[in-house]
Amino acid sequence: MKKFFDNIFRYKSNKKINGYMVAGSIITGLIILMVIVGLFYMPYDPTKMDSSCKLQGISLKHIMGTDNMGRDVFSRVMYGSRVTLLIAIGTVTMGVVIGSIIGAFTGYYGGMLDEVLMRIIDALFAFPSILLALVFVSLFGTGTYQVIISLGIAFVPSFARIVRSEVLRCRNMDYIESARLQGVPDLRIIFVHIIPNTKDTMIPSILIGFNNAVLAEAGLSYLGIGSQPPYASLGKMLSDAQSYMFTTPSYVLSIGMTIVLMILGFAFLGEGLGKDKRG
Repeated sequence: MKKFFDNIFRYKSNKKINGYMVAGSIITGLIILMVIVGLFYMPYDPTKMDSSCKLQGISLKHIMGTDNMGRDVFSRVMYGSRVTLLIAIGTVTMGVVIGSIIGAFTGYYGGMLDEVLMRIIDALFAFPSILLALVFVSLFGTGTYQVIISLGIAFVPSFARIVRSEVLRCRNMDYIESARLQGVPDLRIIFVHIIPNTKDTMIPSILIGFNNAVLAEAGLSYLGIGSQPPYASLGKMLSDAQSYMFTTPSYVLSIGMTIVLMILGFAFLGEGLGKDKRG
C-alpha cells in the first residue's frame, strides 16, 4: 500500500514538490475549514429531528441525505468532525506533554529512574493503544472527557520512547556539555536546549498521533463507549448508520468517507514531513 501511494505522490526533487504534503494539506485543510465554518453556520440544526424526511438520499436540499431520525447528515458530519478533532487534539496533547516529561527525564538522568519507568513504558507499549484505552475507559467510564483521558494515557508510551531516544542522542553533544560547564540548570538544559531540537522527529510523530487518535476515538465511539449523546462524534454516527447500509448507502458512506479522509489527511502530512526531513 505504501509503495502504491509512493508511486502516486512521488517526490519531485527537481520542482521541490512533496506530493504527500500537498495532498495532506488539501485534505486536512478542507476538514478543518468545514469544522471552522460549522462553528458559525450549519445548514440545519444537527439535533433537530423531522419524521417527514427520514433516510432520504443525496439531494440539493440535503447534500449528504438524512438519517433515520430525519436529521441532516451533512450538518451532523460538521458537528461530529468537530467533536472528533477536539478529542484527537486533547488526546495527543496529553500524550505529548506527559510522554515528553517522562522521556526527557529518563533519557537525561538515566540510572534507576530510567530502568523503572522505561520497564513500565515497555510493558504498556506491548499492548495496542486501543486495548489500553478500553482498559482505562472501563476505569474512568464513558464520555468525551473520559475518552480524552483514556486515549491520552494510552498514547503516553509511544511519545515517551520517542523523546527519550532523542534526549539520549543529544545529551552528550558539545553544546550540552558547554551548557553544563557554564552552570546552566538541568531543567533549562532539558526543556530549552534539548527538547526544541527534537522537533524534526516529534512533529511527524504528532501528526501520526492525530491519525491514530481519530481512528481510536472512532473505534471507541463505534462500540458505544466513546462520546455519548447529545455529542455526536463520527464513530457514534457510523455505528448508528450501519443498519441502513443497504437501504440508504449515502448515510453510511458520507460518514465513513469523512473518517477516512481525516485519517488520510494526517497520515499524508506525517509522511510528507518525514520525506522532507529525509530529503
